Amino acid sequence: MNLKSFSTAVLAAVAFSATASTYTVESPDGNLAVKVDVSNKIGYSIELGGSPVLTDGVISLTLNGKTLGENPKVSKVSKKSVKETIKPTVAYKFSEIDNTYNQILLNFKGNYAVEFRAFNDGAAYRVITDMKGMVEVDNEVFSVGLPAGYKLHGQLAGGFKTSYEESYSNLSPEQWNASGNKYTLLPLLVELDGNKKVLISESALTDYPAMFLNPGNGIDKLNGIFPKVPLKFGDDGDRSVKILEEADYIAKTSGKRAFPWRYFVVTSNDGQIIENTMTARLAENNMIADASWIKPGTTTWEWWNGCVPYGPDVDFVAGCNTDTYKYFVDFASDYGVDYVLLDEGWAKRTQDPFTPNDNLDLQELIKYAKSKNVGIILWLTWLSVENNFDKLFENFAKMGVDGVKIDFMDRSDQWMVNYYERVAKEAAKNGLFVDFHGSFKPAGLEYKYPNVLSYEGVRGMEQMGGCRPENSVYMPYLRNAVGPMDYTPGAMLSYQPEKYRCDRPNSGGIGTRAYQMALYILWETGIQMLADNPTLYRANEDCARFIAGIPVQSDVTKALKAKAGEYSIVAKKKGDKWYVGGMTNNDQQWREFDIVLDFLGDGEYTMTSYEDGVNAPVQAMHYIKNVKKVKKGDTVKVKMARNGGYAAVIE
Repeated sequence: MNLKSFSTAVLAAVAFSATASTYTVESPDGNLAVKVDVSNKIGYSIELGGSPVLTDGVISLTLNGKTLGENPKVSKVSKKSVKETIKPTVAYKFSEIDNTYNQILLNFKGNYAVEFRAFNDGAAYRVITDMKGMVEVDNEVFSVGLPAGYKLHGQLAGGFKTSYEESYSNLSPEQWNASGNKYTLLPLLVELDGNKKVLISESALTDYPAMFLNPGNGIDKLNGIFPKVPLKFGDDGDRSVKILEEADYIAKTSGKRAFPWRYFVVTSNDGQIIENTMTARLAENNMIADASWIKPGTTTWEWWNGCVPYGPDVDFVAGCNTDTYKYFVDFASDYGVDYVLLDEGWAKRTQDPFTPNDNLDLQELIKYAKSKNVGIILWLTWLSVENNFDKLFENFAKMGVDGVKIDFMDRSDQWMVNYYERVAKEAAKNGLFVDFHGSFKPAGLEYKYPNVLSYEGVRGMEQMGGCRPENSVYMPYLRNAVGPMDYTPGAMLSYQPEKYRCDRPNSGGIGTRAYQMALYILWETGIQMLADNPTLYRANEDCARFIAGIPVQSDVTKALKAKAGEYSIVAKKKGDKWYVGGMTNNDQQWREFDIVLDFLGDGEYTMTSYEDGVNAPVQAMHYIKNVKKVKKGDTVKVKMARNGGYAAVIE
């Protein structure tokens, strides 16, 4: 369960001031301030260290033709300070999350309110309504101004239909203001002068469409845009549907509710973005009373490597068949991998999730896997799930399936957001976990239903040569900063970008071997893939056992070195072990860092590291393994080649 332990009650007048129609709420440390101006509209701005980071914000919500926030009248003001500890069911970054903030709640005439929270690392707001029956949300205004000297980092799509797999764009003000025909996905990273950064996203996204951003009609503005509610669908093949008709509103929902949080991680320390837990702190409470059955972990994945193991121990025709999957099970059992994923091809027909292909005895495979303490995950299209919703998960549970990977949603309108929650709820009822592929970014559902262990919504390694470290190095500060991410790492064939020449069944990854290994430490997810061929893992015993042994949950996460878009070095603690992972881009032949091990406890430790070899800038396969004794306070030199990395365990 999500357990919250309160240690500070409501306080009378902490970090709050009001003069006329201006209200200010400050962070507990006093370094961040949200200023709310109520005039003919509800406006706000955010300051860090006394300097503006976002200005001229506007909040409004139009329901049934009436705009809440137009000529608003404050009827009541209340404020409080909260200090609590959240213990998440799945500890992606921390087993205990400090949730300390100051809050102001402005109630307005007309049965609505706006709630603002100020944290030491950011701010958030949401609209709350108290109206009878159902309402149609015609539009929501999210609008905020950008100070001079900004740069934006994010994904641009051509419309609302997107798999969220676009490469990151890095936009100057001129480029941003000219991008009005594009739809910018959340999260978005705003880079300002003085190394200030603002990460923008949303949480508690329930019964409502996901938000996109574009300049709208403004100059140097971020404006929210939302997909309309689809009303009528048509056939579009076996993986999707066509939207034939849309409503003129963005949501139809209960008039008595809290709307999604709009949040801003605000900092001048890039490492704080990596460590942030804003999505978790603003998410809705866990709905699964007994979540002890949820088992995050690692899994094999056959799609990326073509499902073609080879070598002297392979005496069967490889493919999506019983013998091949048993081979994957044997590998998983030998290496301590928790699950085997059967991706596209296990079923006879995409739209028939009850009938395996003629070469696969699924029940026999599940029985065999269970005998080796390995679970089974099945891939499905979202449409096949929807068309068989009433009995599919119950059937899988009876068969002994552990989880499902659901693909190709590629939308985030209200209907599809509700689909995610229906799936999570029904899967939980049947003891199944979910990995959403072809999906939008995490926005809190993974805490409301913690059987949701990961989402894609990223340009991951399935993009083969289109997945490059120069793009992935932004992920700790963007996509992975808002929640668990299914990136599918683990390539044993490594290439520098100019040398990349491979495809399935001998797939490879761009970036050095040490880089690939570091991703298992850097990436936050509840279900981590080993994407390569068991044959290659067995041929690379040390590396394979190292990555298979990295836990997907962490008690503590510490950003040691961080610069968005250039490098990150992170330490994570699980139990009595520390793991250190680093990655860098293509800009420099080598980068060197001194890491102080001041986070260790007393006593002597053994540090085993996998580092870029001297030839790694050319031959990405070159790595060296070092083992040495270390203690608290020691300084370790981390040296990473271009597109390189560093991975270590300290125990």
